[in-house]
Amino acid sequence: MNMQVPQVDGFLDPDEAALGRRLLNDGYLIEPVADLDALHRIRHAIVDCAAAYLDQTEPEDAGAFLDGIHRELDAKALNALRLAAINGLNERPWARPAYYALARPLLAAVVGNELAMQRRLNLSIQLPEDDSSLLAVHADVWDGDSPFEVVVWLPLVDCHDSKSMFILPPAKGREVEAEMGRFDGLSTEDLFRHIEPHLTWLDVPFGSVLLFNQNLMHGNRVNRENETRWSMNCRFKSLFSPYAGKRVGEFFEPITLRAASRIGMAYELPGGFHD
Repeated sequence: MNMQVPQVDGFLDPDEAALGRRLLNDGYLIEPVADLDALHRIRHAIVDCAAAYLDQTEPEDAGAFLDGIHRELDAKALNALRLAAINGLNERPWARPAYYALARPLLAAVVGNELAMQRRLNLSIQLPEDDSSLLAVHADVWDGDSPFEVVVWLPLVDCHDSKSMFILPPAKGREVEAEMGRFDGLSTEDLFRHIEPHLTWLDVPFGSVLLFNQNLMHGNRVNRENETRWSMNCRFKSLFSPYAGKRVGEFFEPITLRAASRIGMAYELPGGFHD
């Protein structure tokens, strides 16, 4: 789907309109989290679960523990640790509301105030020099995601350079997609090499949240820094916007359904009349 949508001025708050323009032009937003207590609660839970899995006491410095986790295990043991940490977090009923609170103003500004949220939070861990957990260049919408979704990406440590992720800006993305046929039969590495000079590597320090357009090409490479990357991600979309392969009630769950929508969804015209 490719259509021109007119901009109606005068209805959006100026700050919200500015955020929208940034997302349209850059493909992403990086802002301080809206709830620091929620951020520290989430990171504390992840650290607690990871330390328990490693049979260690809770570390005094959560950031140093996460950054240095590669000194505690190798890549073969990484996924078991990741699952222990994220399953432990998802078992906590406060976790998803806390995650939403981190980006609530951004979501309200660029997505809406009646939202569907992914039912499970995700966690990625990337050890230094580990090529077993790479996310090749892709756009999520190519693989069954709705073009109306956004991803809220949360660093649990400072993420920068190869310890972070890349994204292809919208203007260049449109140009490359217009000639995608030339990559038929080639590899994702060939595509990456073609777009590499145009990529933006995102600097997302701990305490910030990244919201990005998952219709754009993005991914990661081998982490060449001397610290481990820990990041979380979760999808959000406007509740009443079109879905694709990931459906509400299966992958998504309504989280901010408003009273007028509840009334409309529950209403039935009276019956019992005869023609």
